[in-house]
Amino acid sequence: MDLSRVKELIELMDRHRLEELELEEEGFRVRLSKGERVREVITVPAAGAPAVAGGVPAAAAEDPVDLAGAVTSPMVGTFFRSPNPDSDPFVEVGDRIDEGHVLCIIEAMKVMNEVKAERGGSVEAILVENGESIEFGQPLFRIR
Repeated sequence: MDLSRVKELIELMDRHRLEELELEEEGFRVRLSKGERVREVITVPAAGAPAVAGGVPAAAAEDPVDLAGAVTSPMVGTFFRSPNPDSDPFVEVGDRIDEGHVLCIIEAMKVMNEVKAERGGSVEAILVENGESIEFGQPLFRIR
């Protein structure tokens, strides 16, 4: 990716009043950010791939996501639903859990960090895919 392409991305951000933009093409990844807080992240896929907004397919991005009862990521890392590839997931949609129940693991800097439920309830939704890169504050689960 050359400097002219980066300038093009900056102009795109200005034109659409974006705070942050992330692009991956031909094995090169760039993330541009204007502010300290991210309001919306738009990921631009390689040519021919479906458009996504905030990591959600464009058709689904139009539907508002109910984040009441959301468990958010305490860090940037990689989301894992089970302790290892051969194990069952920590939780499934519909499971009843208690406070302190392990929901997932987030790998950050080669360290496996357990994310535990801060309250009991029922797992209503799992909002990210196994092995997905996640950001600080990103909703992971919805517990009711």
